[in-house]
Amino acid sequence: MIKKNKPPYRLLITPGEPAGIGPDLVIGLAEKPSNAEHVLVADPELIEQRARLLGKKVTLKIIQADQAPQPDQPGVLKVIPVKLHAPVVAGQLNSHNGRYVLACLDKAVAALKAGYPAALVTGPVHKGIINQAGIPFSGHTEYLTEITAAEEPVMMLATEGLRVALLTTHLPLAKVAQQVTPQRLELIIRILQRELQRRFGIVNPKIAVCGLNPHAGEDGHLGREELDVMIPVMAMLKKEGVALRGPLPADTLFIPKHLEWADVVLAMYHDQGLPVLKYRGFGRAVNVTLGLPIIRTSVDHGTALELAASGKAESGSLDYAIEVALEMVEAEYAA
Repeated sequence: MIKKNKPPYRLLITPGEPAGIGPDLVIGLAEKPSNAEHVLVADPELIEQRARLLGKKVTLKIIQADQAPQPDQPGVLKVIPVKLHAPVVAGQLNSHNGRYVLACLDKAVAALKAGYPAALVTGPVHKGIINQAGIPFSGHTEYLTEITAAEEPVMMLATEGLRVALLTTHLPLAKVAQQVTPQRLELIIRILQRELQRRFGIVNPKIAVCGLNPHAGEDGHLGREELDVMIPVMAMLKKEGVALRGPLPADTLFIPKHLEWADVVLAMYHDQGLPVLKYRGFGRAVNVTLGLPIIRTSVDHGTALELAASGKAESGSLDYAIEVALEMVEAEYAA
């Protein structure tokens, strides 16, 4: 795959939930100049219908995954077609299209394996409606891990000046502590180090690690995970040259003294680190899945059903997801 990829790099984009704002956002790409080639993986009829509702004029061009990338043309959107399972009404969920959303992801990953596409950018999905379709689904991260046979995913969100990775992802809080094991902590830190080197060009990544418990355990009085698990693992990795700081109390880690040092913060669970990042960069943040054999970025927001076809959807997060995907492609492929 690496030998085939050269500018213009092809980015595959799945709009996500067809009744949400994903189709609105991707239609806007036809109006933006770019040095990449954007290819939608979606039903062309959905894109045409949403463009009419938005009063946008776009020309769709059907392509195949094995066609060599060509520069984008103004007003033209390229599409690898996937058929909807049911008609779409903007803003109204339909469980019959749950399988369509996953079919788009399947088609995109198959296209990535075909050689030319360099990265995948995903739009927002609605987990509940996919589960209502009878498909157990906890999120993009877990699904892409399964269909790519990846070793272990690492969810990382990023905005200007801040990256936050997660030791655990979509997991009930009651189950988090049992996942803070020496084996998992070591694996996630090693993946973070490797992926920041390979896909972000950071030679010696600096990783600040949140403690699990309040005050990072307060010397064992508020929990022993820091003493029994985290400190021994981090000491071992530091001896190998991994740049680590912590475990630090999460309530004081996100201050300039630590953030100016760190290339990434590793939080122990979803709502420990992401509220800070989303407060700092909501609408201008990106979700990156590390540890996959493919490059994947995503928007940091939901389907916003109430805004679908209204013309009010903001594209900042999609724009940033595309920008970061290109940075990752250039770091990995352009060398």
